Amino acid sequence: APLFSSLGLRDDQVIELVDFYHAVEHLAKVADLRRGWTKTQRRQWIRKQRKRLLKGQVDRVVQAVDELCTGRMSKKVRTERNYFHNNTTRMNYRQMHLEQLPLGSGAMESAIRRVINLRLKGAGVFWHEDSANALLMLRSYYKAGRTQDIARLAFMPTIKEVA
Repeated sequence: APLFSSLGLRDDQVIELVDFYHAVEHLAKVADLRRGWTKTQRRQWIRKQRKRLLKGQVDRVVQAVDELCTGRMSKKVRTERNYFHNNTTRMNYRQMHLEQLPLGSGAMESAIRRVINLRLKGAGVFWHEDSANALLMLRSYYKAGRTQDIARLAFMPTIKEVA
């Protein structure tokens, strides 16, 4: 991915994962597009596909959605099917669960809110990029409980560039 390589990261250092709960929302859209199903049938279908996602069976989810691509709503269902098909490699929930990694983006969203938004954003607040980057680094260390590293970095000698 261009973003990761621009940050100096190799592919083996990056895990891309579609938020599990967003994927389930797409399943709910598919179920809602199905005409003639009761609320219970929709819920059962979603639960079955949800379990398949957790087991790493995205191909079976795509197949199940394919089976619903009929009638007037087939174009919208196909759009949802393509979502799962195009993101198959980013839906390895079974492996993430085995490695005890989060399946949702909530932790990341919370970190962004706590580390960045609460300190750097505000009415009438403007930052120079260098100042914002420095404060962001300090705040990240502080929020991660790494205050000893802040002190170590603060007293680290700086190296001047020689032209």
